[in-house]
Order: sequence, then C-alpha cells, then structure tokens
Amino acid sequence: MSFIKHLKEEFAVIKERDPAIHSPWEVLLYPSFRVMIKYRKAHKHYLKGHYFRARWISQRAARKTGIEIHPGATIGKGLFIDHGSGVIIGETTVIGDNVTLYQGVTLGGNGKETGKRHPTLCDNVMVSAGAKIIGSFTIGENSKIGAGSVVLSEVPPNCTVVGIPGRVVKQENVRVPRDSMDHIHLPDPVQDDLRTLQRENSQLVNRLLDLENEMRSLKKAVKA
Repeated sequence: MSFIKHLKEEFAVIKERDPAIHSPWEVLLYPSFRVMIKYRKAHKHYLKGHYFRARWISQRAARKTGIEIHPGATIGKGLFIDHGSGVIIGETTVIGDNVTLYQGVTLGGNGKETGKRHPTLCDNVMVSAGAKIIGSFTIGENSKIGAGSVVLSEVPPNCTVVGIPGRVVKQENVRVPRDSMDHIHLPDPVQDDLRTLQRENSQLVNRLLDLENEMRSLKKAVKA
C-alpha cells in the first residue's frame, strides 16, 4: 500500500471517531498513526523470527508515542488509539477490525497462562480510558468497555461492561459502538441501586419525622 493511500485511509478512520481532526495532514501528528506504521514493520520481522529487530523497532516506537504494542500482536484494519498515552498491547493479543482504544488501556496477561495469554477483541469493540482487560478470553463484537473497568472474563457480543471487576450491564441484539463514541455515560446498575436506596431512605426519614410531629400533637391534645 502506498503511503498516500495509507494516509487517506487513516484519515477516514480518525475523522469518523475524532471530531478534533480537520485536515488529512494532521494524521501525521497522531501517535496512533505513527505507532501503527512501526507496528506493521515490526510485525513482519516478528513473523520471520527476527525477534530482536522486531522488539527494537517496537520499543523505539513506544518511547516516542507512549503506546507499547508487542510486535507479536495480531491487529486488523481500522484500529484507532485516541490520545494513546499509556496503552499496552500484549504479545498474543488479537484485535479485529475497526476497534477503538482510549488512553491508558491495557490488553494484558494474568501471569498464570501460557501460549495464548492475552485477550481477543472482535470487530467494532470500543475500550474506554483506563480500562484493563486481563487474560486470554474474548470480547465479543460491537461491545463497549467502560472507563476504568477491569475485565477478567469473557464478554458476549453487543454488550456494555462497567466496573471492577467488569460486569455486563447492557446487552442488545444489534448495536455498533462506533455509531456513538460516548465512553463516559454508560449505565451503572450499582449506582442506580444506591440512588434508589438513598431515595427510599430519605422517604423513611421524612415519614419518621412526620410520625414524631403527630405524636407531639397527640400528647399536647391529651394534656389539654
């Protein structure tokens, strides 16, 4: 693929998911664009068994961009890493097409597995800022992982996951996360339950105050 064609394709991907970009030439300033060029080169060396050369390229890219992608990772088309600082992608990670990662995301291993040690992200997955996905399981297509979540087990397709540990809070038959890049306002049933308890507690307190006032009125009436 020619550099200009690659530039245009990357611009289309970024424009779709980042409203801050205005010119195709701005793509050159995006850490995601620069690190992916180096990753593709390092990955070719890795597949040929040139491991030191592959790691040398990837580590230089990590120092320059703040994004660490192991050259052994398998990455599809249209990956977009927004901002990118602190992103780590492990050796046996598999990433499908049109995946979006935000800053501080870790796709790591749990230290207990051998062979396939890192997660698989299917097409159209979005992983929000600071989320950690740890282990050799699969995140189903079209799923969203909420900011700061820690995911330790498999996620079915078309799901929204939040919390520590991550839990599915929403599942739909058809949903493409790239239609909405909002990775902040995700549902949180625990928070909803807490609000309900607080509301019910306030109602009980108010009722007790009313009963106390009624008792005082009755006592005054008896004395009178």
